[in-house]
Amino acid sequence: MAVTLDQTIAQKQHTFLSRMLSSQTFWVVIAVVLACLFLSLATDSFATSKNIFNITRNVTFVAIIALGMTFVIITGGIDLSVGSVLCLCSMVLAVTMHAGYGIVIGIGVSIATALIIGAFNGVLIAYLDFPPFVVTLGMLSVARSLAMVASNNTVVFQFGPDHDKLLALGGGAWVFGIANPVLYMILLALLTGFTLRWTKFGRHIFAIGGNEHAATLTGVPVRQIKVAVYMISALSAGLAGIIQTGWLGAVTTNIGTGMELQVIAATVIGGANLAGGVGTALGAVVGAALIEVIRNSLGLLGINAFWQGTFIGGAIILAVLFDRIRNFRRSD
Repeated sequence: MAVTLDQTIAQKQHTFLSRMLSSQTFWVVIAVVLACLFLSLATDSFATSKNIFNITRNVTFVAIIALGMTFVIITGGIDLSVGSVLCLCSMVLAVTMHAGYGIVIGIGVSIATALIIGAFNGVLIAYLDFPPFVVTLGMLSVARSLAMVASNNTVVFQFGPDHDKLLALGGGAWVFGIANPVLYMILLALLTGFTLRWTKFGRHIFAIGGNEHAATLTGVPVRQIKVAVYMISALSAGLAGIIQTGWLGAVTTNIGTGMELQVIAATVIGGANLAGGVGTALGAVVGAALIEVIRNSLGLLGINAFWQGTFIGGAIILAVLFDRIRNFRRSD
């Protein structure tokens, strides 16, 4: 039976529309837009330039780590240590610069710390078959303890001769008045999206998450890639720690506490599947945006901030429910 050009075009349009409407990320974007419109009408302070500036900047720290977490979750793993890794890398940077070393050395030592932690987690998980939950839960405690040891559990707010450079790195707005952390997030999101969509490494990550045994049989270097994704996750936490140190202008051992839950929530809400095989860079960013809009709206609407966990937890459950319904329909 011959198929006309109009039928082919109609079929492609229908396929694109169906794919978009079935995308969890699409509906999260809609939720963010509707929430912003509602808050703009319901309050006088949400749509102000100062509040929007604060929201976009606050989103970046969770979003940057969520981008790294996306790699891990796509493979079917989990990383509970990112909040503590952020704290340790921030403290290593602060202590190194406080001792008189320059910003380049401080950032280098901080990044090296993150990569070592990520490699340690990855080796235990990939080569010794330790459960990711157990390894990263243990590292959550170890990394924060090391941060306390490095600083003697004190606040560090003097960063040596390059103090102003660090503050400008994290708290400046070098391009068109856009906060530097937002620019870093955009660049990292583009890099993550390109890696997952267009590189062999990205295809291997999805293959592992889809069926690890099949990926091994087809020649995918599963163990090496698993180590790599945990290094990427730790690196993203380290980068967020460096940026946040420059933004806050001080580091305490409480920084990053509970952040791993927000990061995992942002990734799952954005469409990543905890079972593996699904996840996008855009999803991580919009998931983080929804969480920040929820957090910001509670104060503006006069709702007790203690409800934040309820709203975020409810969003996670709804996201998983949406994924279950979608999979059920596909199976039918």
